[in-house]
Amino acid sequence: MTINIHSIETLGALDGPGLRTIFFMQGCPLRCKYCHNADMLISNSSNAKSVGELVAIATKYKSFYSETGGVTLSGGEPLMQADGVVALATALKKEGIHTCLDTSGAPFSEIALKAVDMIILDIKHTEPEKYFDLVRYKMDDCLKTLDYLIKNKKRFWVRQVIVEGITDSDEQVKALKEMAKAAEKIELLPYHKMGVEKWKAAGLKYALDAVPSTSVETMQRVNKLLVEN
Repeated sequence: MTINIHSIETLGALDGPGLRTIFFMQGCPLRCKYCHNADMLISNSSNAKSVGELVAIATKYKSFYSETGGVTLSGGEPLMQADGVVALATALKKEGIHTCLDTSGAPFSEIALKAVDMIILDIKHTEPEKYFDLVRYKMDDCLKTLDYLIKNKKRFWVRQVIVEGITDSDEQVKALKEMAKAAEKIELLPYHKMGVEKWKAAGLKYALDAVPSTSVETMQRVNKLLVEN
């Protein structure tokens, strides 16, 4: 089996616990207004790699993973290649390598969620209408994924990008805290414009040109909400 890969990062420290190899997979059904990986939206096989090739890359760095690190499957949206996720996660497990799936939860795939050791679920917004306006995809699959993780007691983190005027309200962040109360960790990430050039290179219009990068003050405020009773 081959998997369409965009790029590979070795020894990353921001995509799950410990040091990790990150495989960025091509294709995504969402069209997030702030996406910083617009070059990964459309799936193509120009850089397809076999499961064996990817396992060989991951095992090369196994000594750096220690007890907490491993491999993260990201994107794009790895669930667009759910069968590939299952095959790769299964092969990595045989090598004793921890696997993490970084996903929006869409499209929903029970077999992929079951195959990995943990999940980082990106909940774009807590209100269905605003979720759809932000990503042009219904919230149903994300909620179905969250429900599966809770019911099956899977280890998971939750992430959300904080965009001023869109996801930065106290009410929205408090709703996220409640929605993700079963998560091991909630990470709030500041919106930035480092991916704008990728949109332009792809001939796409960037919808949030007028929205500033999220301020330090805003991030301090919303993170404080997560620790308040």
